[in-house]
Amino acid sequence: MRKKVTLKQLARELNLSISTVSKSLKNDSEISQKTITRVHELADFYNYKPNALAVSLKSNKTKTIGIILPEILNHFFAKVLYGIEQEASENGYKIVTCITNESYKKEVEYVEMLNYSSVDGFIVSLSQETQVLNKFEHFKELKRDNVPIVMFDRVTEEIDCDKVIVDDKQASKTAVKYLIDTGCKKIAVITTIGGLSVANLRLEGAREAIGVNDQVSLIELVVKDSNNNEQEIEKFLKNNDIDAVLGLDETAAAITINMSHKLGYKIPENISVIGFTDGLLSKYSYPKLTTVSQHAEDLGVKAAQILVNQLDDFVENHKTNTEIVKTSLILRDSTH
Repeated sequence: MRKKVTLKQLARELNLSISTVSKSLKNDSEISQKTITRVHELADFYNYKPNALAVSLKSNKTKTIGIILPEILNHFFAKVLYGIEQEASENGYKIVTCITNESYKKEVEYVEMLNYSSVDGFIVSLSQETQVLNKFEHFKELKRDNVPIVMFDRVTEEIDCDKVIVDDKQASKTAVKYLIDTGCKKIAVITTIGGLSVANLRLEGAREAIGVNDQVSLIELVVKDSNNNEQEIEKFLKNNDIDAVLGLDETAAAITINMSHKLGYKIPENISVIGFTDGLLSKYSYPKLTTVSQHAEDLGVKAAQILVNQLDDFVENHKTNTEIVKTSLILRDSTH
């Protein structure tokens, strides 16, 4: 195995100064084309790579972004991550991704680890446990250290940072209004992500859509035990007279469709169903699920753009902002 060559060794072999070799590798106009060619040829021969740590110390930047996600099996977060990576890469940044699996303790550990590794900034979606516990000191510490943070989807007002969210409340309102317009009068709202900021906003939107309409009723189910999702939703469907369900997450909507089949209900003839997140469960359920698309990839691109702009044009007293990505209601076979 060939020993890793250093800038100093290249300079010695070429009988040039370290500064000249360094500038040649960057194709600096100060250096003659002949010298640049000589340096590149020797660097290619030795497969020379700049020392990333030395470069980052010199520039005070690592060109690395820390990403913290609550889960990765969820199609929404996978698409957001894809958008982040594409945008970061186009701007010369690498990403390091950590998955908290909805744990507050892991989230704190990963924030500390990434900050110690000197990432330039963070893109974060909060874990369920962090939101339930309402504990954000680990992010407050980053803010005190002037580390740029962009939060997306699951955010908190406790931290003054840039945020990218979807119009969850309006999206839920639009979905419920569609159900009412297609003749539904006994509407249920079901969620397996109770306690999250997004679920609260969606629930608020559903309630507002019903408003003072005494022709339409709204009943709510928040499933708290993730090991018991199917049984709780089946029992709810069996014991309540409903003609529509808005699932505030894709899992709730998909389970509603499965349990409705099991109980002998026809969709959408007996029960119309709308879900959130245009993922694989929505596309391949039977019938295909009408869903609220959150444009996850666009959301990821937007979050990365905001952070990269902050990193490339650092301003001491940066004025934070909340960007709202519009959702779309995609009509499929689970509604009239």
